[in-house]
Amino acid sequence: MKHGVAFRKFSRTSSHRNLMLRNLVTSLFEHEQIRTTLPKAKDTARLAEKIITLGKKNNETSYRQAQAFILKPPVLPKLFTTFAERYANRPGGYTRIHRLDNRFGDNAPIALLELVDNPRDFKLEMTARAVGRELLNEKLRWDSPRGVVNSGVQNADIVVAKELNLGGLDSGELRPTTRRNLQKVMKYRGREALTEIGAKASAYIETILAKPVAEAKMQLRADSKEKEKARKRGNPNFVGSFPVLPARAGVALPGETRPAMRLVQGALGRPARWKGRHALA
Repeated sequence: MKHGVAFRKFSRTSSHRNLMLRNLVTSLFEHEQIRTTLPKAKDTARLAEKIITLGKKNNETSYRQAQAFILKPPVLPKLFTTFAERYANRPGGYTRIHRLDNRFGDNAPIALLELVDNPRDFKLEMTARAVGRELLNEKLRWDSPRGVVNSGVQNADIVVAKELNLGGLDSGELRPTTRRNLQKVMKYRGREALTEIGAKASAYIETILAKPVAEAKMQLRADSKEKEKARKRGNPNFVGSFPVLPARAGVALPGETRPAMRLVQGALGRPARWKGRHALA
């Protein structure tokens, strides 16, 4: 029977391992998001939860314990003010781990470790994108694509407020999975987050609608240059071709049906790796 096995060894001595975890926790509190391997993220999250609990206690003993653990003194005021106020009503679960991809070279699993409800919340961003995509799909069911491009999708924040009051089996404009993720994101946030999610969803809708127009303009511009080169080479019958821009990880086009968790697992806005002589730099 194993006793006292609390953390992974990481093939390091105890002093090296403890200093590494302290450094990761300090970086997490400083930047509120860090990217590391999945095993390190899990052990860092366990320690970060305990340190944030010390910050919520906000007494002399907890301050001395946190001071002995945090490597950068300027991070301490942030722990006892910003984080203590942000998580005052949250009983636990101050961190979130997103599995991203595997590291190039040793194929180690990479994860994004973040503090929940931070200003650059990854789950909030991906949930807003899922909301925008599904609102656009819903409008495309009743209107033509040209009509949607001309009119857009209005009042996304009103739809978000309405979906928060629906249950898992109720019918609405969002899928149950997206509605559940939306309710999780909004559970401990204020009403001002409704406006933020609505603005992000509307911005993502505009990005989706503008992408075909931008690709068409780029294609016309590239074809005109290629035709001019072909004319100079003595080939006036050149038709021209332009590569289709690759889809980015975490981005779903209108009409695609993928679960929101699939989007969360994707790297936010990271271009896909593809090769070819037409590849864009």
